[in-house]
Amino acid sequence: MSPMLKGEGPGPLPPLLQQYVELRDRYPDYLLLFQVGDFYECFGEDAERLARVLGLVLTHKSSKDFTTPMAGIPIRAFDAYAERLLKMGFRLAVADQVEPAEEAEGLVRREVTQLLTPGTLVQEALLSKEANYLAAIATGDGFGVAFLDVSTGEFKGTLLKSKSALYDELFRHRPAEVLLAPELRENREFMVEFQQRFPVMLSEAPFEPMGEGPLALRRVQGALLWYARWTQGEGFCPRPFRPYDPGAFMHLPEATLRALEVFEPIRGQDTLFGVLDETRTAFGRRLLQSWLRHPLLEAGPLEARLDRVERFVREGALREGVRRLLFRLADLERLATRLEMGRASPRDLGSLRRSLEILPELRALLGEEVVLPDLGSLLEELRAALEEELPLKLSEGGLIRQGYDPHLDVLRQAHREGVAYFLELEEREKARTGIPTLKVGYNAVFGYYLEVTRPYYERVPSEYRAIQTLKDRQRYTLPEIKERERELYRLEAQIRRREEEVFLELREKARKEAEALREAARVLAELDVYAALAEVAVRYGYVRPRFGDRLHIRGGRHPVVERRTSFVPNDLEMAHELVLVTGPNMAGKSTYLRQTALIALLAQIGSFVPAEEAVLPLFDRILTRIGASDDLAGGRSTFMVEMEEVALILKEATEKSLVLLDEVGRGTSSLDGVAIATAVAEALHERRCYTLFATHYFELTALPLPRLKNLHVAAKEEEGGLTFYHQVLPGPASKSYGVEVARMAGLPKEVVERAKALLQVLTARREGVAEAVLEKLISLDPNTLTPLEALRLLHELKALALGAPLDTIKG
Repeated sequence: MSPMLKGEGPGPLPPLLQQYVELRDRYPDYLLLFQVGDFYECFGEDAERLARVLGLVLTHKSSKDFTTPMAGIPIRAFDAYAERLLKMGFRLAVADQVEPAEEAEGLVRREVTQLLTPGTLVQEALLSKEANYLAAIATGDGFGVAFLDVSTGEFKGTLLKSKSALYDELFRHRPAEVLLAPELRENREFMVEFQQRFPVMLSEAPFEPMGEGPLALRRVQGALLWYARWTQGEGFCPRPFRPYDPGAFMHLPEATLRALEVFEPIRGQDTLFGVLDETRTAFGRRLLQSWLRHPLLEAGPLEARLDRVERFVREGALREGVRRLLFRLADLERLATRLEMGRASPRDLGSLRRSLEILPELRALLGEEVVLPDLGSLLEELRAALEEELPLKLSEGGLIRQGYDPHLDVLRQAHREGVAYFLELEEREKARTGIPTLKVGYNAVFGYYLEVTRPYYERVPSEYRAIQTLKDRQRYTLPEIKERERELYRLEAQIRRREEEVFLELREKARKEAEALREAARVLAELDVYAALAEVAVRYGYVRPRFGDRLHIRGGRHPVVERRTSFVPNDLEMAHELVLVTGPNMAGKSTYLRQTALIALLAQIGSFVPAEEAVLPLFDRILTRIGASDDLAGGRSTFMVEMEEVALILKEATEKSLVLLDEVGRGTSSLDGVAIATAVAEALHERRCYTLFATHYFELTALPLPRLKNLHVAAKEEEGGLTFYHQVLPGPASKSYGVEVARMAGLPKEVVERAKALLQVLTARREGVAEAVLEKLISLDPNTLTPLEALRLLHELKALALGAPLDTIKG
């Protein structure tokens, strides 16, 4: 058995496997996909792994002294398999044949041409439209974190003071792969917590500082650049590094993004992004996501965005026209990166041509207001050079038009004449030999040949050399055929080479315009987002929000919930108040809280909002404590998680914050819960933030706080039980509907009756009856009571406790 490869036999390894092992050992963390003809193969243990994870048939590669397991994927299906492997956490090293097999002397040369990891992809087929970040984290003065999207060159980072701020930033950007500095990698506690929260691929890189600024930021820049160059090649150059300050945008902690289902649904499949995403281009979609991750804090830029959206809302024909054109655009931003890296394929240049043809049409529609770079001369060049239908790979040829390159035209003409010789040869030889069935054929093994059927064998001239005998015919060759054929092959190779040269020159011309293409993508992305937000506003009846110093929403709706069910709109007025929302479960308290936050979030990205009218303050953050993010998997109790989130809210809330609390204190005993909820309510009231607090602790509704406001979600008891109106009205709810809901949910009748009786007792106890009972008890001397008096007294006390007249008690 070979020490280097799993298999059977004394060895040595045949040359092909020798080559495979050498390449494999150069990339120990990668799965090597090794091109053999039309397949990418793996051998040995890697073959077994590949077969297992993809459900492939395992075969064997045998030479006379060695047999090893083999499994492979067809090259034409590479994208689909690669995508699955990356999702399963494999890094892939792709080794291609780098010389044509017919030109190779001995073994075909193979080299690793690409390294694929989830966070460094540039291949269009393997990427979703979303941004695809590689992140790096190091410590220093706090945490340095940076993000690089290799496919677009976006490169930015920030310095954060706390671990919770780091997690918020990571959750906001969702990196596909993370590089951790050694001091974090070696910290067991950090690693366990990190991998639980972010189950992404962790990779290693040297954290050598580069650039300016604090050390932690310089280290993460160095790590990202090294890793990108290791996977993409030394030529990789990102955009200039941009330090950013999360404080320049509205703060949306992880808990808020989750609770509001901005990007990910909690239950069901709908998200805010899903409702808003009417973009028509990939770069527009990425920009919309970025806006949702970073809502603005200043009225000026927001009004400017809203003006642009409003124009598209008003002018339906313009919106339609722009959206129809945008739909035909390629992902210019990523295309620019592939051009810069020398990775653009013939089809990439084809879709670039198609996209550039659309720009003048967009200009004509929008007039002066959209300033696009002039790419006219590149378009002319692409039109003149490229065929209509383009091959997938450069090596397939047939991509440069007749008439573009004189040298190529001469070669092609000579090739056509060479082929014509063989067409004429048939007629000539037929006439010369008098064999009517003689024909010229071609196959890959023998090349061109002359074929004669059995009845005419005796007419075959002596200079014909037989090369193959079939059942009823024979094939021959002539010295001049071989010569002409060699000449044709030589021309074909020259044509292939020349086409490649011309294509590379053309690609170089396009590469010089990469920056202009990026600029065009930037302008068009904004256009796309404005038109998309306008489309949503018109389709679903949103209005333009205004900004003021109090909150006033008339007929507000929940943008996601209203997409699936009919919705009762609600109003809300508040100014630095603590608003308590009471009412039965299921009546819609949580929805009411969330819709308020979503309206505020939409307004601060520059979108219209689902309401009849909306005036809003500019919030610095939206903080939430709403169920469903309970970290039971992380081993912390619901109550513990809840308290940690509340603690964070109390630390961060300012009078410009919007705070949503849903049923705080639920996870503990009722008295504890009331006490905690009361203390939290008082603390938030003191901070003057805008607080919406949904609760079923009625004690809170009577708190003596000057800026406390009570609202309740209406429900009405009717013959058949409760009717929920989902309508929010002033004042606290009239009573607890829990027992009624329990009955509707189908609890057994006797259990519901018992609960009703207990509720009476508890209500009575809360309404001061308890004191009367206590006083009566304290004033008694049990020693002086006869048994009968004691019995009567017990009945009296019970009646008192239930607040019922004495004579109704059966004695």
